[in-house]
Amino acid sequence: MDSWPVNWEALDALIIDFAKSENLIEDSSPPSSPSLTSSYHSRLIIRQIRWSLEVGNIDAAIDILRVHAPFVLEDHRLLFRLQKLKFIELLRKRTRDDRIFAIDYLRKSLAPCALNAYPEAYEEFKHVLLAFIYDKDDQTSPVANEWAEKRRYEIAGLVSSVLRAHFHAYNPIFSMALRYLMSIHKGFCLRQGLVLPISNLTERLLLEERDFPALPPESLYEAQVFDEVDIQALAHAVELTRQGAIDSLRFAKGDLFQAFQNEICRMRLDDAMLDELVREYCVYRGIVEPGMQTSSEPLKVNPPESGCCSSLDSSIDVDHSTAKHSNSETSALTDLSSMQGIDVELRFASEPTNNLEDCSPSGSHQSEISSLLRNRSKGAGERSKRKRWRGRHDDLDFISGVHFNRDGKQEVSATISKGVECTSAEDKYEIVLQMKELASRGMAAEVVEEISTLDPDFFVQNPVLLFQLKQVEFLKLVGLGDHSGALRVACSHLGPLAARDPNLLKPLKETLLSLLRPNEEALVTGLPLHALATSLQVAFGKRLGIEEPQLMRIMRATLNTHSEWFKLQMCKDRFESLLRIDSLKENNTPVLTSLATSKSNIDSCTLGSSQATISSTTGVSDDSSSPNQASSQDAICDENAILKVMEFLALPRADAIHLLAQYNGNAETVIQQIFA
Repeated sequence: MDSWPVNWEALDALIIDFAKSENLIEDSSPPSSPSLTSSYHSRLIIRQIRWSLEVGNIDAAIDILRVHAPFVLEDHRLLFRLQKLKFIELLRKRTRDDRIFAIDYLRKSLAPCALNAYPEAYEEFKHVLLAFIYDKDDQTSPVANEWAEKRRYEIAGLVSSVLRAHFHAYNPIFSMALRYLMSIHKGFCLRQGLVLPISNLTERLLLEERDFPALPPESLYEAQVFDEVDIQALAHAVELTRQGAIDSLRFAKGDLFQAFQNEICRMRLDDAMLDELVREYCVYRGIVEPGMQTSSEPLKVNPPESGCCSSLDSSIDVDHSTAKHSNSETSALTDLSSMQGIDVELRFASEPTNNLEDCSPSGSHQSEISSLLRNRSKGAGERSKRKRWRGRHDDLDFISGVHFNRDGKQEVSATISKGVECTSAEDKYEIVLQMKELASRGMAAEVVEEISTLDPDFFVQNPVLLFQLKQVEFLKLVGLGDHSGALRVACSHLGPLAARDPNLLKPLKETLLSLLRPNEEALVTGLPLHALATSLQVAFGKRLGIEEPQLMRIMRATLNTHSEWFKLQMCKDRFESLLRIDSLKENNTPVLTSLATSKSNIDSCTLGSSQATISSTTGVSDDSSSPNQASSQDAICDENAILKVMEFLALPRADAIHLLAQYNGNAETVIQQIFA
């Protein structure tokens, strides 16, 4: 899975959009769309309401709703739940005055609302009166569930779902895509019995809890007919029951894609952890400046054990503890002493991997690095384009006219860590980014020369990368009409490399064919240089001790399992275009395409420590097979027959197709045989 192709340029665009949408980076440019600002404003309102409910400050939540979303208070079903929660919170304070106020609140507000909320509301009203008798610490009482603090989170999630859909304040595309991909990854691994190294990280990032689904308006409870294909697509995409999918479509008034977004946003991410993963990726890709570290959580930086500096290990060690409902909105506002959430640790390994790790100021390699940084005039220009990481500083008191007491909770100021003051480590990091920039511009000869100067053994250990760079150099010379120079490159480098590796012979022949069409500009402009630049960045970065960010590993693994999952389902993902997953999978591999599926590369794609293996039908396939291609079994099965078998027998799509294939696609025969 480590070599699974990803369109990193498409991911960069999604990440930048995410960071701008969440106001995580300082950007002086005006927003590309007024709707982005509006959506961010709406999400802040929702976060403030959610936080107020989660800490038990019901009055503050109702005040904000009255100003910004009065329609919620006009829905007696939601109002009754809010009022019942307020009644419990009054009793929770255990003061005589609050108890008297709770009784008065029962008479004037809760009881009248219970008569009109919904049929079961009055029974719930009578049941909650038992809270007068049973203590909140009595776990065996009949109202233990009413006393439980998880009620706060349930109501907060329900109100958030309603507000999100009403304001169309959905999470940024990247955030929704990541939720979706990780949920599929989890389901795929459970089905296949796999335990992948990345799964531990995804399980901590994607929380088990989901927000409660929004309640459809009462006027929509009458029978509605939805396309069964839409029902099944939604149910399987976000793990809903058939009835749950129907209710979701009702709420969205039959709009499948809106219903899908509503359900995806119900999934909970640990936002503080996601922000740190995004920041790490942005620094690695040169999108934001390194050095200044800002987050809503303290960062623990361990100094190197020896030497003035060490290789930069940018991997994140996240210890997500038992706090069930930790997220960035809560963590940004609760006291540090009560936090059980994220402990992000940036580790700097001290063991040198080669003589490049010698950080002595008098070292020859250090002089070469410093000289290269001074002489590379483009470096300053590229650095000036980078943004400054701002972090999540949601001002939850920004809403005009609404202020509330945080019940002793104080806002945690941002913790700024400048990292380890180590010039050599920063120099190495800049060198890697500069090599990536040169490669993305097609300056292959310069890349090979400068890397060989810094590390003569690098291309000896990475001959495929050298071949790809020389391919670029060859094609560039052909495009300029310098056939002699191109042939010298082929004779000096491409030929000897292909002689040592038979897998390179085919791409060598394809490269030489460019001599037949020397005037075509597509020779150079059509090359996937950004993919090659990323491959170079990862390989050379590891050589210097800079590990690739965890987010890159997550994307490789989840995009792989997404493809394998829909091969199992024998159908196309209807939502991949909405979440730009198709663009992340666009063929953006380097020039040497045939090596992407060579046996040596596939063997290197270890599945981790798991003893389980994937069957040949679900293994990593070559590039010629598309996950959207229908199998021969799918071709003989009518879609209605597939859905009928799935519904009647409660089977996954793939199993239904296999059964239909055995009975010539006749759904009735399949059902009769099963029940015979």
